[in-house]
Amino acid sequence: MPRDLVLGNGQMLVTFDAGLRMRDLYYPYVGLWNHIGGHSSRMGVWSEGRFSWVGGTDWSVTLGYVGETLVSTARLHHEGLGLELECTDTVHYQENVLLRRVVVTNPRVRSREVRIFFHQDFSIDDTDVGDTAVYDPSAGVLYHYKRDRYFMIDGTSTQGGIFEYATGVKRFHGAEGTWRDAEDGHLEGNPISQGSVDSTVSFRLDVPAGGRQTLWYWIAVGRTYGQSLRLDQFVRASTPEVLLAQVRAYWQQWVHKVPTEYADLPPEVEHLYKLSLPIIRAHVDRNGAITAANDSDILQYNRDHYSYVWPRDGALISHAVVHAGYPELVAPFFQFCARALTAGGFLLQKYNPDGSAGSCWHPWVQNGRRQLPIQEDETALVLWALWAHYERSRDIELVLQLAQTLISPAAEFLAGYLYPHLGLPRETYDLWEERRGVHTWTAATVVGGLEAAAQLVLLLGEDTKAERYRQAARRIREGIDSHLYDPALGRFVRGLQVAADGSVQRDATPDASIAGLVHFGVVAPDDPRMRATMEALQERLWVRTAVGGIARYAGDCYFRTAFDDFDRVPGNPWFITTLWLADWHAAVARSVSELCRARELLGWVAAHAMPSGVLPEQVHPYTGTPLSVAPLCWSHAGLCYSVQHYLHRYAELSRSEAAGLAAAVEPGTGA
Repeated sequence: MPRDLVLGNGQMLVTFDAGLRMRDLYYPYVGLWNHIGGHSSRMGVWSEGRFSWVGGTDWSVTLGYVGETLVSTARLHHEGLGLELECTDTVHYQENVLLRRVVVTNPRVRSREVRIFFHQDFSIDDTDVGDTAVYDPSAGVLYHYKRDRYFMIDGTSTQGGIFEYATGVKRFHGAEGTWRDAEDGHLEGNPISQGSVDSTVSFRLDVPAGGRQTLWYWIAVGRTYGQSLRLDQFVRASTPEVLLAQVRAYWQQWVHKVPTEYADLPPEVEHLYKLSLPIIRAHVDRNGAITAANDSDILQYNRDHYSYVWPRDGALISHAVVHAGYPELVAPFFQFCARALTAGGFLLQKYNPDGSAGSCWHPWVQNGRRQLPIQEDETALVLWALWAHYERSRDIELVLQLAQTLISPAAEFLAGYLYPHLGLPRETYDLWEERRGVHTWTAATVVGGLEAAAQLVLLLGEDTKAERYRQAARRIREGIDSHLYDPALGRFVRGLQVAADGSVQRDATPDASIAGLVHFGVVAPDDPRMRATMEALQERLWVRTAVGGIARYAGDCYFRTAFDDFDRVPGNPWFITTLWLADWHAAVARSVSELCRARELLGWVAAHAMPSGVLPEQVHPYTGTPLSVAPLCWSHAGLCYSVQHYLHRYAELSRSEAAGLAAAVEPGTGA
């Protein structure tokens, strides 16, 4: 089940599913550790002898965000209970506190007692071994802890603080958990449990006929009991209502930091752009890690997840964030990459948010031959994004800090890791992490990375280095023209397979990643060869169902749902690939009116977002429902970049048309 809501502050990140069940809570890094691990921490309601857990089939649930903020809203209705709830959730922008407001409306003609239950299912540090849940009567709070992790649960209503509580054993020796204890509307009050444990607390509300009452609930997270208790007291002293107002004001100011005119883009695209910015920010850790996604539901497919830093994703996300006007947000990412860079000058496949090496499926040896288990684009793109960051920020101090720890060693690796007879990068894995070879996408990113490195070292007066990097980039450009363009097909190909004797075989599979030739400035978008390539990709990769969108490549089987319909469904539609097509259409437009296809594709992205506004990685080709992880940070970053690119082209073309009109009406022209 995808995550419909994500909230965070750069150290703590929380996700909720479509039933408003809390499914992931990460701390002290974004993406590490997960203290819920995909299990459900839920809310229940009791009134007049009837109980129901929110999110069941008898509830109507509508989720979204308040404006373009990381404050979520949920409208809940239960016909049988005769109650309506409005829940507002947020993570404080600075303190590690999850805050929820619950407004209960009683439309019936009699006053009623309503009890709201909150179930906490923690598995601290990704495991339920050795956890403790305990009620503290002196503070009136219930907390879970293990080593240096403390999760303090508290709240308040007009009837006071925690009404009843229970701690107990879950998923062990037949015990289901304290959530079962809640279903009669009463909690037994067991004050402490250890091992695989959960807890439930309740709050009372007396709701008048036709009236409403408000309840506040929060979880304060710290490394010690004292720290979490101080956070709990901070919430009480500041008052939850004031804190929620402050968080809303903060995000509204942050999102609107850069004034933007949205030209003729549809309102839903503008809204998605503004919402994507804080969603991206939630994935950026304070120490520089930019995680790909934090939806632990993916664990059921491969016993692994997306809560890693792929340097590729991080670089492309950083590039989009820089273009949106927030370079300060991603400056620590480049320092993260400098710390992660190997002695050989390359970056590995992925990293944990604390900077340690992540899990990997690329071997160091294959068929008895040693190889680098890398995707070279991940190293190249970091340099490419760093130059974009400097262009926007003019942060020469950052460039100076990274000159010897990142820029030069990475550029030297890129310049030297070439096939002399091809002038192309040596074999590495492709950006889809599936096949090894010489790939057009990778070659394009290495050109972009080397040219960026040349610009960066020139800032520091290193002319000789700059020329060496430029020469290597020129060789790769020549290699792309000579070997990655197929005259017989009239288009660029996905890549090459290089045999032991140096001979090559072209891989002509239509692959959306070939659009990287335009994205990284290797081939002009209106070059006839590029036009033919993009038109072929559009023709071969468009999903010919009512859903539409662009597949990654012909025959893509990742999360594939239709194995007997390759002609209509070459693969599931992805957001990033569809946005690459939008970018190309915007780049080749010669008038404002010709931007229509790019605008339509941006509209397609907005139309296929989840109801909350979250973008997954891909969608089902027949139903449009989300597939794989959600939200995928790269999808949101791709949307942000494409909107900026569209607006840039709109402004350029508008100025050009205005200048042409002015010239046509000058005196003496006969107008």
